[in-house]
Amino acid sequence: MQKKVFTTEFGGKTLTAEFNDLTTHTNGSVMVHYGETVVLVTAVMGKSNPGLPYFPLSVEFEEKFYAAGEILGSRFMRREGKPSDEAVLSARIVDRTIRPLFPAHLKVDVQIVVTVLAIGEDDPDILGVIGASLALGVSDIPWNGPVGVARLARRKSDQAILVNPTYLDRVNDDLDIELLACGKDGKINMIETAAYETSEESIVSLLAEAAVIHAQLEKFQVAIFAEIGKTKKIFLAPEIPEVLLSLYENQFKTRLINTLFSKRAGKDHIYELKDVFLTAVATEQTESIDSKVAGVFFEEMVDKELHLGAVLRGERADGRDMDTVRELYAQAGGISPVLHGSGIFYRGGTRIFSALTLGGPDAAQMIDTVEERDGKKQFMHHYNFPPFSVGETGRVGGFNRRMIGHGALAEKALVPVIPPLSAFPYTIRLVSETMSSNGSSSMGSVCASSLALMDGGVPITRAVAGIASGVMILDDKYALLTDIQGPEDEFGDMDFKVAGTTEGITAIQMDVKVDGISVSILSEALSKAKTARLHILEVMTSEIAIPRATISPRAPEIISLNILPEQIGLVIGSGGKTINGIKDETGVEEITIEEDGTVYVTGKAESASKAADKIRALTRRYEIGERLDVTVTKIAAFGAFARLDAYNEGLIHISEIAPFRLETLDGVLMVGESVPVVVSKLEDGKIGLSIKQADPEFASKRNLKDAK
Repeated sequence: MQKKVFTTEFGGKTLTAEFNDLTTHTNGSVMVHYGETVVLVTAVMGKSNPGLPYFPLSVEFEEKFYAAGEILGSRFMRREGKPSDEAVLSARIVDRTIRPLFPAHLKVDVQIVVTVLAIGEDDPDILGVIGASLALGVSDIPWNGPVGVARLARRKSDQAILVNPTYLDRVNDDLDIELLACGKDGKINMIETAAYETSEESIVSLLAEAAVIHAQLEKFQVAIFAEIGKTKKIFLAPEIPEVLLSLYENQFKTRLINTLFSKRAGKDHIYELKDVFLTAVATEQTESIDSKVAGVFFEEMVDKELHLGAVLRGERADGRDMDTVRELYAQAGGISPVLHGSGIFYRGGTRIFSALTLGGPDAAQMIDTVEERDGKKQFMHHYNFPPFSVGETGRVGGFNRRMIGHGALAEKALVPVIPPLSAFPYTIRLVSETMSSNGSSSMGSVCASSLALMDGGVPITRAVAGIASGVMILDDKYALLTDIQGPEDEFGDMDFKVAGTTEGITAIQMDVKVDGISVSILSEALSKAKTARLHILEVMTSEIAIPRATISPRAPEIISLNILPEQIGLVIGSGGKTINGIKDETGVEEITIEEDGTVYVTGKAESASKAADKIRALTRRYEIGERLDVTVTKIAAFGAFARLDAYNEGLIHISEIAPFRLETLDGVLMVGESVPVVVSKLEDGKIGLSIKQADPEFASKRNLKDAK
């Protein structure tokens, strides 16, 4: 094997980039090692231009079972299937980072495949970004890299910053923020952040630190490109025919400006004008003009005029000023008593319905992937985007990468306010349905889901809201836009989603269409997003200020109790006989027992209460000196057996009935009678009982005589 190896220090470990001849038919490839985690990243460009009006980039993130050193999958399917949600989210991170750095006029297929060959304690998503940057950088594919990447986390206890924390670090409850940022030349072009109500200042500080780490990685890559990089292929932007320019300038420029800034929301009116323009091109042209070229040109003019309007004239397409949030509406509940909770949220033309469903611990999603084995997920948020939400027809059902990404973002935003299992031992599922979309339905999902949680009586700490901001950059000038919609979302330079509470930020996601955004602009955007978020929260809390006092009567009741770990087998019984018997007898839905002895009983109120009482009785631990009434079940020569409860029996020795010696129990006790006792002995699971300690007068009341 021929290979060339480069190394650098990255986050306290050695990062190794190995270029070898393993993949001979790619335009560029690299094997990246970091600790025990290894990824292979390949970059391939199509052989011909498919004639598409957009750039057909695809990024695939392949997690192989063998990478974990285990045989994974189901009993009946040991081969890898569809990508896990984690793989989809990792692919989106790579895609959003590299996409803005391709030439705008490139319309040739490019595919990046990240194959996880081995996985250790380090997340392969970061290596996927580095590998894609390296593979593209050394290839002949035109691309304006390199990019840097860093995952930073902060400990609450000492405020220490961890660079590229391991999986073990990241499950530590002591972390209050985790930020993944990519970028180049001191700018940021991709952000994923999960935080526990963190301040805007903390985010800005971490972004600045990430930019420093990016610079180190960029320097490392530039040296590699200079040594082994291929000459880039040249793809010239198509020339715009003079007749097309003339037609636009003379007949459509003014119409486009008037249409763009007609104070109408959405994009339909813009694309109606585009259709008119393309018809005019087809009927008035004096030379052959490709309709795709004309269509791309028109959209470039839309982009240009929106930027000029925002940056130079302070105008927005729908007539709002730069910081105004569109009209809001919030509703908690009111759909049907069948639902455990629901929320409806409007922000302009974006309208979301979210439904809450509560279940017992056994309803948790089991996680068994390369990155996480034998895990459980007891809070889930799922996001749907049907075609009717944007006035289109199409396939209904299933989900795509965008739905997975938006669902995960809203879930991340809500996690910090979800109560711990010890306080609320339910599995929580939220589903957000995008009923109408005109800008940032993901942040609308955060708001609607927060309303649904409070409507369902889930004791969240505070309401969460989200807002999307944008920016229009023109040379060295820019304009920040709060609550982007329609054309601002499609043609703007940034989609900056920030979610949080009145106390701080819980999640951030950013992607851009330019090579990056300065930290100073992001700092200003965070400040404006906070103002908008607080305004939205006022509207939401005016509808429902705190979670309802009780959960829906249609939701199951969960009773939690604790038993000793050594009693788990007793409750389960041989082959599950005891626990299944309790379920059958009480009609309870499920009984979940954790390794630490925590028991969750899930079912309707009456059945759950009965089952819990049976488990308490079964596992009750009696103490010496404890007084109670028992029922005599059997009489023997040496004493009487008595039932303490449905599962426990004790012995009243003949010597523990009277303060003097008895020869026989004939006529002393009767089967079925109830007598007072004191627990006098506990030995090897056996319980000794004493009547004389409980009632010293018992013998005289019964006229018992000393056997002597």
